[in-house]
Amino acid sequence: MASVVTLNTRFSRETAVPASSGRRPFPLTLLAAAGLSVALIAGSVAPVAARPAPASFADLVEDVAPAVVNIAVVQRGAEPSQSRRSEGPPQVQPFGDDPNLQEFFERFFGPGGRPDGRQAQPERPRQGAGSGFVIDPEGYVVTNNHVIDGADEITVTLKDGTAYEARLIGADPRTDLAVLKIEADGPLPFVEFGESDGLRPGDWVVAVGNPFGLGGSVTAGIVSARGRDLPGGSLIDFIQIDAPINRGNSGGPTFDSEGAVIGVNTAIYSPNGGSVGIGFAIPSNLASRIVDDLRDDGKVDRGWLGVRIQPVTPDIAEGFGMAGVEGALVAAVEPGSPAAAAGLRAGDVVLEWDGKPVVRVKDLSQLVAQTPVDKPAELRVWRDRGPLALTVVTGAVPTEQQVSGLPAPQSGEAQKPGKTELGETGVTVAALDDEAREALGLNGADSGVVIVDIAPGSHAARSGLRPGDLIRSITLEPVKTPDEAVARIAALEEAGESVATIKAVRQGTESFFALRLTKI
Repeated sequence: MASVVTLNTRFSRETAVPASSGRRPFPLTLLAAAGLSVALIAGSVAPVAARPAPASFADLVEDVAPAVVNIAVVQRGAEPSQSRRSEGPPQVQPFGDDPNLQEFFERFFGPGGRPDGRQAQPERPRQGAGSGFVIDPEGYVVTNNHVIDGADEITVTLKDGTAYEARLIGADPRTDLAVLKIEADGPLPFVEFGESDGLRPGDWVVAVGNPFGLGGSVTAGIVSARGRDLPGGSLIDFIQIDAPINRGNSGGPTFDSEGAVIGVNTAIYSPNGGSVGIGFAIPSNLASRIVDDLRDDGKVDRGWLGVRIQPVTPDIAEGFGMAGVEGALVAAVEPGSPAAAAGLRAGDVVLEWDGKPVVRVKDLSQLVAQTPVDKPAELRVWRDRGPLALTVVTGAVPTEQQVSGLPAPQSGEAQKPGKTELGETGVTVAALDDEAREALGLNGADSGVVIVDIAPGSHAARSGLRPGDLIRSITLEPVKTPDEAVARIAALEEAGESVATIKAVRQGTESFFALRLTKI
């Protein structure tokens, strides 16, 4: 089956998403492939003289290759289900996945014990590799989010073999981009983003990266198409290229003929997981904006409207009295959202956003995301068989806690009562009140404190804890209030402990998590 596949060589991270087309599917892997096509122009159209192919890309490659890096990652805490998924079918266990039976057998055979006398093997660290590129002499590196997602260690290796431990500055899963920082002894070779909006199908491109961990590989091809859609990429109009790229090219750059970065290699479309000449890159005009945001404060601020939308079909257009099928049909409006405040309703069709036409559903998602938070935007919608003008003030994208009905901390503001940071662990908790009980599906007998925020890049972020988890105990000591949780962490730190064992409930299941207390 065809699928979209990430281009890093971390086997545990590669995913396959079935193609949604009604035609015979092909696998989509995050990478690209080479091969040129020739079209015959018939009729009265005058032939256009093609520019000759470059005699060599060697000078270009010599200039840009030193700024392209290899990225190696280590993940120490891969979830067993993830491991099984990547390595093959699950092994038959004597008691399956039932935690009650697991606990029963461990009473007789010890922690991790099995009735056959063997001890369960600890999860081995997962390793993977990808590509990236240096964007300034101070050591900022761009790559794909899927290359470094969940990594406990990130190593960046330059073309000359020098390796550096990298620090994650920020990542944006919605555009699959991440920014790393390495500390070198002096200025580093770097490349700059170019202008991707002017690219045309047929333009030459060069890809440099780390396919299959080989490092320093160069391929050339052309832009095959613009504005491609991929599953999960609603904010991106991908550039399709045919310069061969393969697993491990994820996060590497695609250059134009002048040596400017015009794309970040992310996926390939392939029936076998290898390059067949159809690759996809994130355009530089989008990537540069996201990278600037991540460098600024480690996160991306994008506008939020608060609607669920769907395409306008010919039948829907006819029923609404519309002449065409352009626009984004509002299927639902979230209560309390900017859309609700502006008066948008289910059944409205958004035709324009701040003077820009909305032709496809994806257009509205991209235009809203590109709009600064709290900026008024003029909307033209179709309602009751006629056009209507509305003004909406965009909001900030709600956090996971806000979506689930829990309050989220605001950066830069004082801590509110009942919401407390647990030392410098990166965990922020709140009291378990009636609202939180309802949001989490808990009953009156449950006690603990609710995690409402996890700081990016913190030990907490690496521990597996998530917003919405209910902490019941810290190192086996029950906690019922935020003050008790803070006191428990402080006591452990004062005693010189480096790890706090957290028992937390997630979706009705209790688990233990190891939370490091030492500073990063």
